[in-house]
Amino acid sequence: MIFKEIEEKSLKNELLTKEEALAVLQTPDSYLVDLVASAKRVREKYFGKKVKLNFLVNVKSGLCPEDCRYCSQSKDSQAPIPKYSLMSSKEIVSHVERGIEVGAVRTCLVASGRGPNDRELDEFCEAVKSLKSSHPKMQVCACLGLLKEGQSDKLKQSGVHAYNHNINTSESFYDEICGTHTYQDRLKTIERAQMSGLSSCCGVLVGMGETNQDLAHMAFTLRERKVDSIPINFLISIDKTPLEKTLLLNPTKCLKILALFRFVNPTVEIRIAGGRELNLRSLQPMGLMMANSLFIGDYLTTEGQTPSTDLEMIRDLGYELLGQPSDFLNNVLSHPSPKLKPKEPLPV
Repeated sequence: MIFKEIEEKSLKNELLTKEEALAVLQTPDSYLVDLVASAKRVREKYFGKKVKLNFLVNVKSGLCPEDCRYCSQSKDSQAPIPKYSLMSSKEIVSHVERGIEVGAVRTCLVASGRGPNDRELDEFCEAVKSLKSSHPKMQVCACLGLLKEGQSDKLKQSGVHAYNHNINTSESFYDEICGTHTYQDRLKTIERAQMSGLSSCCGVLVGMGETNQDLAHMAFTLRERKVDSIPINFLISIDKTPLEKTLLLNPTKCLKILALFRFVNPTVEIRIAGGRELNLRSLQPMGLMMANSLFIGDYLTTEGQTPSTDLEMIRDLGYELLGQPSDFLNNVLSHPSPKLKPKEPLPV
């Protein structure tokens, strides 16, 4: 099969052709196990048997002026979600500590909106300083929207390690999902983060109607942009959003997408992100054979599965947590905890 040639190129970090990328996405289901096995060997060459756990905190929710069609927080959404301004430093630290309890070594602090104003940025930076003083080993990834000149420098100085801003889809499809900012606006923000020395976290949201050509374009674009980590989100069609009836994915398609991004970006952290529970379903372990990172706990406005379920999956695969002692999984799983929730109710 062509997988062997693709695998050999990927193991040497050589660029695939467009035809090879499309062949991955067009793999017959009867060869799916072979495809996953090839991508698994690439994953384990560069990342061994380690899994990096990330924990997301929605530090500012709703009331966004942008019109992203997939998002429950956008101005066009009627979804009944929590709406609140930027959390206090104390609230943020309290939420992050729940992720630390279950093995997360990186937290992604996400704020709704087009981008932060000066006051919000200052408050956010102070919260990061407070978090880092309490938990200096915790990596902080900020996700605050579009950045203006100089803002990424302030984030770096406050202790932020990485900046997340996803391209979400291909340039040719972008106008179909958003009209209030452009694809180039997003690339500019990633460039600013990289210029400030922040690790670049830039991923995609699949299942919105994109073609295989769009998917290949995304994978190659992220390689060209030299991003450090790629979160792959699978659409959750949330009620009362413009894409509420969009159900285009199945578990096997999701696995082929993960394989594509692994082959095209073999040395990059590939994170299984939002929507994995709904779209990969019982095939999530196969996804983690190709990816080396995932979010644990809940997402922005939707629930994830219990941390114990994820930790059991990781242990059953024979993998270990990055940044944790080898007995961490057994110790945590021997003391089951309830579903991960904030220590205090979210503000409304």
